[in-house]
Amino acid sequence: MPETLTKFIFGRLTWESLPLHEPIVVGTFIVVALGGLALLGAVTYFKLWGYLWREWFTSVDHKKIGIMYMVLGLVMLLRGFSDAIMMRLQQAIAFNGSEGYLNAHHYDQIFTAHGVIMIFFVAMPFVTGLMNFVVPLQIGARDVSFPFLNNFSFWMTVGGAILVMASLFVGEFARTGWLAYPPLSGINYSPDVGVDYYIWALQVAGVGTTLSGINLICTIIKMRAPGMTMMRMPVFTWTSLCTNVLIVASFPVLTAVLTLLALDRYVGTNFFTNDFGGNPMMYVNLIWIWGHPEVYILILPLFGVFSEVTSTFSGKRLFGYTSMVYATVVITILSYLVWLHHFFTMGSGASVNSFFGITTMIISIPTGAKIFNWLFTMYRGRIRFELPMMWTVAFMLTFVVGGMTGVLLAVPPADFVLHNSLFLIAHFHNVIIGGVLFGLFAGIAYWWPKAFGFKLDPFWGKVSFWCWVLGFWFAFMPLYILGLMGVTRRMRVFDDPSLQIWFVIAGFGAALIACGIAAFLVQIFVSIRKRAELVDVTGDPWGGRTLEWSTSSPPPAYNFAFTPVIRDNDAWWDMKKAGYRRPLSGFRPIHMPSNTGTGVILAALSVALGFGLIWYMWWLAALSFVCLIATAIGHTFNYHRDFDIPAAEVAQTEEARTKLLAAQGASA
Repeated sequence: MPETLTKFIFGRLTWESLPLHEPIVVGTFIVVALGGLALLGAVTYFKLWGYLWREWFTSVDHKKIGIMYMVLGLVMLLRGFSDAIMMRLQQAIAFNGSEGYLNAHHYDQIFTAHGVIMIFFVAMPFVTGLMNFVVPLQIGARDVSFPFLNNFSFWMTVGGAILVMASLFVGEFARTGWLAYPPLSGINYSPDVGVDYYIWALQVAGVGTTLSGINLICTIIKMRAPGMTMMRMPVFTWTSLCTNVLIVASFPVLTAVLTLLALDRYVGTNFFTNDFGGNPMMYVNLIWIWGHPEVYILILPLFGVFSEVTSTFSGKRLFGYTSMVYATVVITILSYLVWLHHFFTMGSGASVNSFFGITTMIISIPTGAKIFNWLFTMYRGRIRFELPMMWTVAFMLTFVVGGMTGVLLAVPPADFVLHNSLFLIAHFHNVIIGGVLFGLFAGIAYWWPKAFGFKLDPFWGKVSFWCWVLGFWFAFMPLYILGLMGVTRRMRVFDDPSLQIWFVIAGFGAALIACGIAAFLVQIFVSIRKRAELVDVTGDPWGGRTLEWSTSSPPPAYNFAFTPVIRDNDAWWDMKKAGYRRPLSGFRPIHMPSNTGTGVILAALSVALGFGLIWYMWWLAALSFVCLIATAIGHTFNYHRDFDIPAAEVAQTEEARTKLLAAQGASA
């Protein structure tokens, strides 16, 4: 084949692009390939392809899409945490002249991929999945505002994850850190495909995230049940609303800055170089204008989870509901006014640094108010230390430490000393693990019965809990100490042998966390096998106070056959006190959009477009783009049909309501 034709077809993709010289990557590929073939074989053997396509992949049901988001987050957690284990092992052994087992080229890819995967493809899918599943149930909606858009958003997120995973086996990933600062991410310093994988994976996933944010805002604003005013919304719904406002406000900034970086690399526009009027500091400002709200995009929904859990397991109304709402709104606004504290050391000047240091300290006030509200909710309550409540208490103890170290880093002179040290790494993980991941595990344990109709096994849940909590403290407290000693982050080898013990302790903590992840997987497996502690007919296993617990577990496809009427912000609690005031007649047909595979097709074409742009396969990029536009236009001509819920299902629903009323009357 002529060289010109080969270059036209394959671009810069050659045999040398396959990392066959990296034994770790080759071994990983073999394991992944064998595991993938085994999974495909099992699905084929049990003839599940049709079922998965009809019921899951093409589903527009917000509950199924929420569950698929959670599955994606769990799969990517295994990949992202594998990178963390590799880093910790390298740092623990790279002393006394030893180079460890990772060369510098591979190590730089690992810490970049770890950050990107954990933020974009673990925390974001988990949080989005939780919001997708719970919010419509909490506000009495039958689905989200735009069901097809929900399906498309999910598959675009999957598309971004596929591009990141492809970089492990075809080419390489960025070696720039997870925010890809120029000039290191420019074409002169990173001429390979790593930064291009970074750009297009985040662009594809970012489209899905932005559209999901728009969808959930519309759902919360326009689809609340009658009587549910804004100040009667559950706190989780409030935090979800604020989160999605931040998504819609900040993710377009990420899209823009990555577009400008791509133009620098592909066209030579010099937006972020020191030549021709460009400025790398513009990139740093733009990426953190997205980046700091992103931290609150992750944590705010979990603040809502802790509010729901604390109220339920204390047997009380949430203390200070109004102040909780105002605190959430204040955090949302202030999160846009603190981005510059991420680069105090870059010469912005004393006045600018002082302003952003003060705003950073101020944002801790509404966060502290939330902690006190949860504590006052627990005060004199009938506290039940079930698994969701255990995660909540662990969060309070852990997150407060992360908050205090954050306030310390908000002081510019202290930040000058600690900014590029392991102290900052410890603080960031203190907040993200102690806040986001602990909150996610609390939310999963709390709403699992609602999703699947049975509780998770408590024994393995507690094993996972203790491994995670102890593992966190062992893994990251040594990094605080090392940071105060001046140890720089992102280092691969070390000269001072006295530091090794701290890295060994941190490695032991990472091993404990690995045990926690394994125990969580075992918990799910054992629970499915046992279908432990079946939920009773009320669908209310925890005695929850908000509307989602008024539906069966799992809820039907249409959520609520009879739209509830809300009279209180503890809607389900109020209904139970009032004697289950729900109609037994007056059923109306429900608009149910058909399942569609268009979201999968559009995401697949987006992946092909990204792959073509990464490898300079211009024909593939052009063809994918044309097909993408044509498919999107073609979908606009689709129509969705209305249909009634089958009469037998309606009768079954009414019979269940009658039994509930009779049971309540007998107990009275």
